[in-house]
Amino acid sequence: MAETKRRLSEAERAERRRQDRERLQSAAEQLLCSEGWQRWVRARASNGLARYSLTNQLLVALQSGGRATFVAGFKQWLALGYCVKRGSRALRIMAPMPVKARDCDSGEETGQTITLFKAVPVFFQEQVEPLPAGEPTPLEPPREELTGDSHAHLLPRLVGFCESLGYSVTFEPVDGAAGGWCDRKAKRIVVDAGVAANAQLRTLVHETAHALGVNYRQYSREQSEVLADTICFVACSSVGLAVDGESIGYVAGWGEDGALEAVTEFAATIDALARRIEDALNTDPPSPQTQAAALTVGSERAAA
Repeated sequence: MAETKRRLSEAERAERRRQDRERLQSAAEQLLCSEGWQRWVRARASNGLARYSLTNQLLVALQSGGRATFVAGFKQWLALGYCVKRGSRALRIMAPMPVKARDCDSGEETGQTITLFKAVPVFFQEQVEPLPAGEPTPLEPPREELTGDSHAHLLPRLVGFCESLGYSVTFEPVDGAAGGWCDRKAKRIVVDAGVAANAQLRTLVHETAHALGVNYRQYSREQSEVLADTICFVACSSVGLAVDGESIGYVAGWGEDGALEAVTEFAATIDALARRIEDALNTDPPSPQTQAAALTVGSERAAA
């Protein structure tokens, strides 16, 4: 006979909500120190956490001590070819729960749907092991060095994305160690043509972050470069480009003076802009035929 799940009392539900609020507050407060900031950045840079919201990234980074690079629910792990180790303590993240809205007086459904959130259990990669039978799904893409050309096929995708922002992208010799630059006034990005394709991609990702609005007017020079470097670290890591040797910057004063709202906003900016670049890297550029057709349609519209 199936066991009937006991309904929680109002006091028990209130206690759970209190615990969830405390968990969320603690997760955000880790950004106030460089160690906690680095935990979150490394979590965000992992392929297995990129799909989660900033809030859940922070929760995972805090509860796993920064060790989690892939999380999933119990049944999801089974589908991937892994089983959760006995005695593993689950992490808690917030999952959306759509519910039908009801009128406060009549209790009847209004036809609208509202989204609530509840804490759900997940486990990270150190808490699972491969199932005895079958082939488990790889959890991370292969890591390729900046000295190679393995990611050359991603350059046209990112060039196309920059052009959609109104920027021209050229590859030409660049003196010094800068690797390239972004001229926001001239809407121009230059990348060093004398380095390997993977290094070119890393530079182009960095300069694309500047093109997306990480500039010296809105931020200080130090803040701007830390933001661009962190976006670059996150986006390159998500496609398997090995940038692990690069340092994760932190600007003293972002949050160490208690400005939690400010440092959380910086993290949200990094997350949002990195997602735009990741989407561009994972989207095939339009074919020459499609581009020609679009130009033709555009010319016809202009003539009309």
